[in-house]
Amino acid sequence: MQRIALAPGYEISRIIRGGWQLAGGHGAVDPALAVDDMVAFADAGITTFDCADIYTGVEELIGRFRLAYRNLRGEEALSRIRVHTKFVPDLAVLPTISKAYVEGVIDTSLKRLNLDRLDLVQFHWWAYDIDGWLETAGWLKELQQAGKIDKVSGTNFDSDHIDALIAAGIPLASLQLQYSLLDRRPEKRMVSLAAQHDFALFCYGTVAGGFLSDKWLGIAEPQHPLENRSLTKYKLIIDDIGGWDLFQALLATLRRIADRHHTDIATIASAAMLRRPGVAAVIVGARNRDHLASNLAISDITLSDKDLSDIEAVMAEAKELEGDVYTLERDRNGRHGSIMKYNLNKGE
Repeated sequence: MQRIALAPGYEISRIIRGGWQLAGGHGAVDPALAVDDMVAFADAGITTFDCADIYTGVEELIGRFRLAYRNLRGEEALSRIRVHTKFVPDLAVLPTISKAYVEGVIDTSLKRLNLDRLDLVQFHWWAYDIDGWLETAGWLKELQQAGKIDKVSGTNFDSDHIDALIAAGIPLASLQLQYSLLDRRPEKRMVSLAAQHDFALFCYGTVAGGFLSDKWLGIAEPQHPLENRSLTKYKLIIDDIGGWDLFQALLATLRRIADRHHTDIATIASAAMLRRPGVAAVIVGARNRDHLASNLAISDITLSDKDLSDIEAVMAEAKELEGDVYTLERDRNGRHGSIMKYNLNKGE
């Protein structure tokens, strides 16, 4: 597994195990099996785990895994594990947010994860029309200086607001954002900002909730309602860039590339993103270890110039998505924003 240093002494695996699918809504989760699966991922070299304060039960699961991994493999092995969580204050809280609230949520994450200091906290703010996001980022920086947070990062901020955070002296280590063969919005400005200010990009959505996989090749267009919010979210992206026929053309092209590399469509879709400028890691959602071998293969594949040009030839027909990073999703009354859940930070 390829690894990359975000800063001196801070190294991560270039494949990050995502935690959203363990939060419910994707089927029942057996905690003991979930911990065993995490051990398998870590043993295989995927030593970085992504979660969030709003992913119900996931921080606790990773906390259990950390204790189990220390007991099984020892302190040295545990020291290679990195846990990236998020700070996502509820929409209803934003108008009255305080430093005490922020510190309380961070303290809860520390307790759940069994950590003395959070490795990396990715800050999300639901609504730019509600003031306080810059001050809140400043409180996270203060908690970093107090030793409760190692790295302060962001998630789903657009380019203008990343500019403002950096100008205000917030030391961003990374930005987690939706970035895939289907969603090229980060290429408008964010990729160049990451290069200019030396922060890493962590991509989610690289397989579009499972749409970028062999399962959907040659399948008739699904109709709403879809199985879960994840599929609903990415089907809207497919609709906006040109529809099901274009998407099927992309899948067919990815299948031909996968044949050349003796792998599957999802692995190619993620491998293509891992080689984009500024991308430090891709986040792979996983309910279990069923696709662990494919996840490991992502960082091993070297795509040829022909592979990449074949992909670009299809995507040249795609329509450009509106706005910057997460702009569509921030319209709470729009097609993309109306499926979001904005008040999930229950704490303890």
